[in-house]
Amino acid sequence: MRFALPLLVFLLIGGFLYTGLNRDPRYVPSPLIGKPAPEFTLPTLADASQTFSPSQMVGKVWLFNIWGTWCVACRAEHPVLVQLAQSGQVDIVGLNYKDDKSSAITWLQELGDPYITTAVDADGRTGIDWGFYGAPETFVVDKKGLVRHKHIGPVSPKDLSNTILPLVAELRAEAG
Repeated sequence: MRFALPLLVFLLIGGFLYTGLNRDPRYVPSPLIGKPAPEFTLPTLADASQTFSPSQMVGKVWLFNIWGTWCVACRAEHPVLVQLAQSGQVDIVGLNYKDDKSSAITWLQELGDPYITTAVDADGRTGIDWGFYGAPETFVVDKKGLVRHKHIGPVSPKDLSNTILPLVAELRAEAG
C-alpha cells in the first residue's frame, strides 16, 4: 500500500509526458482564434503618409503575414506567397516586423511583392498584440474580422492546399 501513491504519481506524470511527446511542437494554440483581430493603424511600407488598419478588410477573407528581411524562413516562404498572390485566391496583407525600411522595400522589389499592402511595425508592438512568436507567422481573418487560423513558420504549398485555402473557401462561402 505504501507504494500505491508513488506508483500513481509516476503513472500520472508518465501519461502527461507520453501525451506531450505525441504533439506537434510547431502547434502553439492562439488565444486569438475566434476573436476579433487586434486593431491597429500603422503606416504602409510603400508610403508612410498612408496607413493600414484591419478594419479596412472587413467584408473580405484575408491573410495577415508577419515577416522581416532578417528572417531566413521568411525568404524560404516568400515564393509561395508570391505564387499565391498571383493566383488571386486570397488577399495577403504584410506586417513588416522590426525591420529596416529600405531593406524591406528592396526585398519586395527583388523577390516580388505578394501583399496588397504592407504595414510597418517598427517597434514590434503590433506583432506582440497579435501573439507573435517568431517570423514568419500567418493568420487567416474572416469577413467579420475574426481570426480563424494561425500558422507558425513558413507556409508551404502543402499548408496552403491542406489547411489554409480550404479554410479560406469555407469562410468565403459563409454568409456575412
